[in-house]
Amino acid sequence: MTLVATAHERGITTLTLDSPANRNALSARLVGELGEALTDCGKDDSVRAVILTHTGSTFSAGADLKAPPNPYTFVALLRQIVTLPKPVVARVTGHARAGGLGLLGACDLAAAASAADFAFTEVRIGVAPAVISLPLLPRMDPRAAERYYLTGERFDAAEAVRAGLLTLAADDVDAALAPVLDGLRKASPQGLNAAKQLVTARVLETFDRDAEDLVQRSASLFASAEAREGMTAFLERRDPAWVW
Repeated sequence: MTLVATAHERGITTLTLDSPANRNALSARLVGELGEALTDCGKDDSVRAVILTHTGSTFSAGADLKAPPNPYTFVALLRQIVTLPKPVVARVTGHARAGGLGLLGACDLAAAASAADFAFTEVRIGVAPAVISLPLLPRMDPRAAERYYLTGERFDAAEAVRAGLLTLAADDVDAALAPVLDGLRKASPQGLNAAKQLVTARVLETFDRDAEDLVQRSASLFASAEAREGMTAFLERRDPAWVW
């Protein structure tokens, strides 16, 4: 059974994260299947743009702590979204956490239902939003990133727009996306590719400069005693030892 479902309509391919049992956690298998689906979209002349969405109440809960992807593979997936010659549009109707926010940051446009919520929960298990900073920090408001990276607190869709994580939020996300998708359908493939290269140039500079450092930093944090305690506490549904 596939973890990424594919559908196509009028030039738009929808890739749906379909692993609701673990809240679409970013397992090695899911990351691999999503990368393959994106590769197919990039080669298909009938695809004008890609929507990335989800089943269930969670867009993605972040890294699968039981079956995580290789960090270099995850970096490659984020870069693949950024460099795909077609626009990638995230559509969120529920919760997004940690590494799932990295997927949103890599997408060219990101839309959410007003009831959706978001959190950088990494600090609460003893690590940091290291690798996902590659697409996120060039796009987010610095003060907002500082607050939510450091506190791990939850914030709503309206705040996510203000922070630069989302492009738009609306009660009816599909109605709000309709004119966006119509605009993409009216654009030429060459024009879309060239325009995307202009707006992603600064993000790619960050990948080229910082990817190796952030992968190593992330690996060091995940191997630490504090992270082991944090992940164990998370899996055991208790507070970690450092909570006051």
